[in-house]
Amino acid sequence: MTIGLRIDVDTFRGTRLGVPRLLSSLQKRRVRGTWFMTLGPDNMGRHAWRMLKPAFAIKMLRSGAPNLYGWDIVLRGTLWPGPVISRHLVQQLRQPALAEHEVGLHAWDHHRWQIGADRLSDAEMNRELELAIAAFVSVYGREPEMAAAPGWRFDERLLALPASRRFRWRSDARGAATPFQPLLAGAPIDQPQVPVDLPTYDEGVGRGSGADERWNENLLARLADGKPHVLTIHAESEGGSKAALFERFLDAALAAGHRFEPLGAWLARHAPSGTGRLVHGTIAGREGWLCTRG
Repeated sequence: MTIGLRIDVDTFRGTRLGVPRLLSSLQKRRVRGTWFMTLGPDNMGRHAWRMLKPAFAIKMLRSGAPNLYGWDIVLRGTLWPGPVISRHLVQQLRQPALAEHEVGLHAWDHHRWQIGADRLSDAEMNRELELAIAAFVSVYGREPEMAAAPGWRFDERLLALPASRRFRWRSDARGAATPFQPLLAGAPIDQPQVPVDLPTYDEGVGRGSGADERWNENLLARLADGKPHVLTIHAESEGGSKAALFERFLDAALAAGHRFEPLGAWLARHAPSGTGRLVHGTIAGREGWLCTRG
């Protein structure tokens, strides 16, 4: 099977350290993917308050968040505003594009989008996108053609934002890896959605001895079912403490005859099938709501 490979870059540390390391791993295996970049202030440490929510606390403990992401990510932006990624790490941000990978837009402030998706006004959320698009243009010299909302926090209200309509396609939904045309005010729009069906490491890894190797085994078993798949990895984990684990997965998947490609190429071979609403749903291993096809 050919798997669409999506790479999310959420943080300052993930950009500075994870992007070069992950890119090197992929280049050695001649694998390309679609990178979605966060460009504004890194305030991800402010998610710490969510530890009061049992589902989020269980996820963080199960995945060993401080070891998985690093303490600087866990605490970033808590005592003082986080650094603006696109002002400090232009070289790292440009590396995937220079290596002929596909690069799209993830966020301005990843944390603010995740908590604001159902709290902030339309004007505030549109401003987040406008800031991100402007930063993308300053780094890459062009507007982004594709986008993916942080934490899959997206719905019809956010789709209606003027800035949301500036992309050729988006990847905001979870569910079966079947592209579809989203509905806006009951009418389909020509901006295909590329859903992600496979779990991320922090959603699906178990606990105890051998949990990582079981994770790879389970993921490989999912790929063997003959169906289309889209996989999301993160520069913070697969480009960080789980880099060797991901490389073992890649080698095993490639040896089994699977191929990986950017989502744009994957979408070109999997035409959108029907229409769907962007609604709130839930999935195992992730706290709170996210976008699903309704």
